[in-house]
This record gives sequence, structure tokens and C-alpha cells, in this order.
Amino acid sequence: MIFILLCNLWVVYCTRQYNYFSIENLPSNDVALVLGTSPRSEKGKDNLFFKYRMEATARLFKEGKIKYIILSGNNDSQYYNEPLSMQRALLNLGIPENVMTLDYAGFRTFDSVVRCKELFNQDNFTIISQNFHNARALYIAHNEGIKAISFAAQDVPDGYSMRTLVREYLARPKAVLDVHILRPSADITSNNEIRNDEKPK
Repeated sequence: MIFILLCNLWVVYCTRQYNYFSIENLPSNDVALVLGTSPRSEKGKDNLFFKYRMEATARLFKEGKIKYIILSGNNDSQYYNEPLSMQRALLNLGIPENVMTLDYAGFRTFDSVVRCKELFNQDNFTIISQNFHNARALYIAHNEGIKAISFAAQDVPDGYSMRTLVREYLARPKAVLDVHILRPSADITSNNEIRNDEKPK
């Protein structure tokens, strides 16, 4: 428990100055990395984490704070495609398709950050997610030699998803172990989409 607590405090402390809440104060970057989540909650309703991230991304683009967008998320089956869901949402918000790149192998935050650098050749970008998630993504990025900043999308109401917050609390120690000890390998050789019209094998 002490290790978990210390890791959480350390991750937040190391990244707090790079996480922005105000668009006016946010430095401009050519590229944004948007971290994926499901567009639907477990109960089948609209996922506010997803909705607010997409709205924040669209606003940053329209305000000229970003020019290109990498949408990184999970596409581990033909029935679940976070990057494509994000693209569709952003198209509906008026973002042109030609500024968006889809990363279909962002299975974890670690994968999304590392692939953005190694596969898409970006080492200076803006991460977009909620505040609690940005701290971990920034910690990974900075320890991978990436000059990242982040923008905090609107947070969800208190009590909206305690499971998500608890999971993040446990994910931060895992991130510390990943970057300093475990060094897991992220697939940086391909970006293959599992097409919706393919049959499961």
C-alpha cells in the first residue's frame, strides 16, 4: 500500500506542471495524441470520458492549438474499434478526415505513447485525456524521452465511475515499474486494423 501511494504521489508530482486545463495557456503543438476509451459505458449509455475527450480534441483543433491528430486505442476484435469510433465522433464535430491518423494497437497507455514516438516518429506532442489519466501518460512519455504536454478534457461528475478511478490509482505503480524495471515491448512494426467485415477465425 505504501508503494502504491508513493507511486501515485510521485507520478502526479513529476507531471503536474505539464498538464494544462486552460486552452489559453496551452502551448501549440503540431500533433495531438488522443488516448482511447469506449464510446459506450458498460451499461450501454454514452461514455462521458469519451464524449468529453472528443469535444476537447475538436476545440483544440478549431482554436489552432493542434494541427494533426493521432487517435490511439484498442481494436482487438472486429466488434470493438476505439480509433474508428473516435474518428467518427470527430467527423461529426467538424474535424476533417485528412488530419486524423488512426493507431489501432494502442492497447495500453504505454503502447499508445511509445508507438506515437517509434511508429509515427513524434517526440513532441500534446496528450489529450482526462486529468487523472494525463499524469500517467506524461510520466511514461517523459521517461521515454518525449517532450509531451497534456490538455485535461472536462472531467466527469463525482461518483460517475469509481471503478475507473481505482483502476488508474493501481495503474500508476504499474507505469513506474514499466518504465524503470519491466520495460514491456510495444508493437512498433505495424498498424493493422481488424476490419469490421472480417469473420472471426
